[in-house]
Amino acid sequence: MSVHEDPITAHGGGELVDLKATASEQASLRARAATLPVVTLNARDLADLEMLASGAFSPLTGFMGEADYKRSRDEMRLASGIPWSIPITLAVDEATARSLKIGSDIALATEDGKRLAIMQLAEIYQVDRRAEAKAVFGTDEDAHPGAKNVTSMPPYCLAGCITLIDEIPGRTFLEYPREPRQTRAEFRKRGWRKIVAFQTRNPTHRAHEYIQKAALEICDGIMIHPLVGETKGDDVPAAVRMETYKVLLDHYYPKDRAMLGVFPAHMRYGGPREAILHAIVRRNYGCTHFIVGRDHAGVGSYYGSYDAQKIFDRFKPEEIGITPLMFENTFYCKRCNGMASFKTCPHTEEDRLILSGTKVREMLRAGQPPPPEFTRPELAAILVAAMKESK
Repeated sequence: MSVHEDPITAHGGGELVDLKATASEQASLRARAATLPVVTLNARDLADLEMLASGAFSPLTGFMGEADYKRSRDEMRLASGIPWSIPITLAVDEATARSLKIGSDIALATEDGKRLAIMQLAEIYQVDRRAEAKAVFGTDEDAHPGAKNVTSMPPYCLAGCITLIDEIPGRTFLEYPREPRQTRAEFRKRGWRKIVAFQTRNPTHRAHEYIQKAALEICDGIMIHPLVGETKGDDVPAAVRMETYKVLLDHYYPKDRAMLGVFPAHMRYGGPREAILHAIVRRNYGCTHFIVGRDHAGVGSYYGSYDAQKIFDRFKPEEIGITPLMFENTFYCKRCNGMASFKTCPHTEEDRLILSGTKVREMLRAGQPPPPEFTRPELAAILVAAMKESK
């Protein structure tokens, strides 16, 4: 393998999908899009469109057809047999579905009418959203944010290949690598061959730092890859989280072995199934290893603490194509005088500092920084200040 080749193929063993129109094609395609029927995308659709167009959702070339949808929902695979754990669909209401013609082209647009992509409409099909929510999330309760998102979607789906013809508006943190080709280029530039990704939607605390550095011991580099798409209302805003990640990497990580990227997907809170999707997508970003911690992508008490690790046993390693690194719950132990886990610490609960996300939010709202055994003081200061500003 030459120094210019990537150490890992795209998911499914092929090349990254590229659904972007070339610069020479854009003007004529925009003119054509202006004449086409329009389907309006919401924020979650826009996030999926970006993931599709950039190749992050390789090997998908558009929103799923019915065969892929059904097998993904029921068996966590595409119709071809390639693992894929969560359906990626474009939902429309019945009136819109009946107004469109299979075999024609349609324009995908923002709510203010900006046409972003052209879809070759191959299928229109109807689904049972409650059955989908139960299959994917294990529940159709509104208390589960992912299930609520799905059950609130209309029952008709549009499928077909897409071509992105314009920049998706509202993209943030463009100073960081955002697309798979960008991260792969950065890994090649740094000479990294074994790259571990860390998925996060929360500020980094000492337990996160501990498992990240443990993973870094066996890899050339780590990409901290925070999700910056839509999350639930009580999650820490992306801008605040990004500030904490930057401070952490500037002061506590070797600069030639750690980098910060951004992950523009929306959060599905799919627990085990989303852990599989997150791993698959990080393979597309060029990573060879992926950290799976306690309650990955979980919400409330819907999933067991280690269900997201156990689900990987349902696939052959070569099918996923990225190595999951499984970590126990970690914490600060007063008697060990350092970070530890249930695997390494022989002491009692009284010796361990384990703070829930709810407890940390309560402390921040009260203006109390979490203790340094839980999070770095520089990060705690950012979080306290942000909480004060939000009041």
